[in-house]
Amino acid sequence: MIVLKTEREIELMAENAGILREILVELALKAVPGVTTAELDRLAARRIREAGAKSAFKGYTDELHRIPYPATICASLNEEVVHGIPSEERVLQEGDVLSIDLGFVRKGYYADAAITVGVGEVSEEAERMMAVAREALKKAIERATIGRRLSDLSHVISSTVREAGYFVVREYTGHGIGRELHEDPRVLNHGTPGRGPELRAGMVLCIEPMVKGDDLPLRTKEDGWTAVTRTGSLSVHYEEMVAITPEGPRVLTGWIWEEYCRRKTLSACAAR
Repeated sequence: MIVLKTEREIELMAENAGILREILVELALKAVPGVTTAELDRLAARRIREAGAKSAFKGYTDELHRIPYPATICASLNEEVVHGIPSEERVLQEGDVLSIDLGFVRKGYYADAAITVGVGEVSEEAERMMAVAREALKKAIERATIGRRLSDLSHVISSTVREAGYFVVREYTGHGIGRELHEDPRVLNHGTPGRGPELRAGMVLCIEPMVKGDDLPLRTKEDGWTAVTRTGSLSVHYEEMVAITPEGPRVLTGWIWEEYCRRKTLSACAAR
């Protein structure tokens, strides 16, 4: 069942989303060579506590994952699509591509988002794949308007990715969000336009393209969580929280990539 949110609920979710964006951008800026993914996880846990929130991921289980997730963030490197578990042994290297997924619950409502960044200088191919995924996300959000069908978003993601020569992940999807981390509807990254639920004011969606270099099913590592590409091809992942409103799509998380780039540029300028 799709739960429509009131204006008051959307304002509270926007407040949570703004806090999440701040934490996620800070984590992304600290993703530099020599840092471990465990260090990033500890920073996220501290920031979440300071915000009066609770991790949405730590201890999480579902039908596919019977082992409780052991960390605060998902830190997925290179061929890892989602659910990479932070570790002291995972030291970031120049040229790595890191996806950071973060979620928490505060005042009874969840926030959830993800960003993929390059560690130091990355390959042109990595830059291109990240740009394609962000363009797919942008196009999907532009279509998140009252009266459209949910699959219109799914279709523009898959077509944008496919035209660039890449493939979308089919095993994992975006989702509704609110008093639960994962609510209806599922937001697929592929599909035929004009199908599925009609978008209505009060819906809040996590739209999250996951893009990879091969078209084979994913494989899950022995840890029971980390999903990787079958051939070891690169994968990237972005996620924003979007409310459907009479005025158009409202990005509650506020375009995380743009904020990351702005602060990264300011930091570089300050260092000169």
